[in-house]
Amino acid sequence: MKKVMTILTAVTIFLSSLMIFPQNTANAATFNIDFETASKSLYLENLDTGTVVYSKEANARRFPASTTKIMTYIITAENISDFENTYVTVKGSVLRELEGTGSSVAGIEENEKLSIYQLLCCLMIPSGNDAAMILADYIGKGDISKFVDKMNAKAKELGCEGTHFANPHGLNDPNHYTTVSDMAKIAKYALTLPQFSEISNMTSSDCLGDDRYLITTNYMIDESRGGDYYYPYASGIKTGSTGNDSGYCLVSTASKNGYTYLCVAYGAPYEDENGESYDNGAMIDSANLYDWAFDNLSIKTIIEKNDLVKEININYAWNKDKIQLAPAKCYSTIMPDNVEIESIDKIYNVPESIDAPVKEGDKVGTVTLSYANQELATIDLLASESVDRSDLLTAMDGLKTVATSQWFIIAVIIIGILIFTYIIIVTVYNRKKQTHRPVKKYRKF
Repeated sequence: MKKVMTILTAVTIFLSSLMIFPQNTANAATFNIDFETASKSLYLENLDTGTVVYSKEANARRFPASTTKIMTYIITAENISDFENTYVTVKGSVLRELEGTGSSVAGIEENEKLSIYQLLCCLMIPSGNDAAMILADYIGKGDISKFVDKMNAKAKELGCEGTHFANPHGLNDPNHYTTVSDMAKIAKYALTLPQFSEISNMTSSDCLGDDRYLITTNYMIDESRGGDYYYPYASGIKTGSTGNDSGYCLVSTASKNGYTYLCVAYGAPYEDENGESYDNGAMIDSANLYDWAFDNLSIKTIIEKNDLVKEININYAWNKDKIQLAPAKCYSTIMPDNVEIESIDKIYNVPESIDAPVKEGDKVGTVTLSYANQELATIDLLASESVDRSDLLTAMDGLKTVATSQWFIIAVIIIGILIFTYIIIVTVYNRKKQTHRPVKKYRKF
């Protein structure tokens, strides 16, 4: 258990750093898998690089079912700072709102007094809709719709474009939907919050007492009860299902050999026409995707910071006509093991030449990296050295520019014509003058 907690703590710290420090990330570099999947929508992201390595209908709207509770946790954590010492008295009226809904509940009783920590355990471990309602009522000050408004505002803040929440628990509603790509954004943010990784990875808890044991619904992380679904590298996060409407849903992470992935699987088949339940395709798909990623993908450095990747002409520099360009930063991303770095396409956007003076580190252009027609990243290209400007070459070029300009040529032509005209006029004038000069008569002696 200590080993698991250490891993979870490390993952939490790592993910927190992703929120603080800018990363060299790719929007997407999805690769082909060699197996069939049951889920309608899938999303697999390498959290070490921020690279989406596989997606399937990632922006299609789906019913999220109880994975909604990830956002419920977020709103709770952002409004309550002390989980252990903030207590809520359970209202019977709130519990009764779930009657007849077939909700999964944690068995919370009317009028009992529970801490926020206990309620969050009830929310995430057995997927208690009762806990979701109690938290929403408490934080919404008796108005659950205000809590839901906070959920939608947070989704927008996180950049979710295909998400709208109608309740805090995930029961089906036409106005309650999200996408696997949006839920990935939500889950990544949740992983940076206090105790989220710890609680979402618990397989059981006695926080309500020994006779009211909370048992996880996530078989992927439960070795004793998970059976074939158990996946030893998985951690958390949240299951969900509202029958055939949502299908099986799962948000999870997995870590192995120094790599960490986040997977969101939505819409795996739930029951056939005879009411027979299907295997949980969301869990099967997630485990298969993790295995595929761990076995076939690795981080590769595509371009080094000090690489001299491009050479362009430089003007007005004494005894120097070329300058080298280098990337502004190192760029690494997740790639298939069999991909050679040389096969990565580099598209340069640089001028044919630049004018001195140039300072080392000046941005000169960019290089766009792509693989299999998928853009990976665009990196700034910087001057690798400082180059001074030559005043003599500048002056000579200025003279050359003036001498070859259109207006200068026209002016020279006009002056030439004027001089030529002047010469002709003078010549004609002199001849006429000679013709009309009187002849002198000389006296004979």
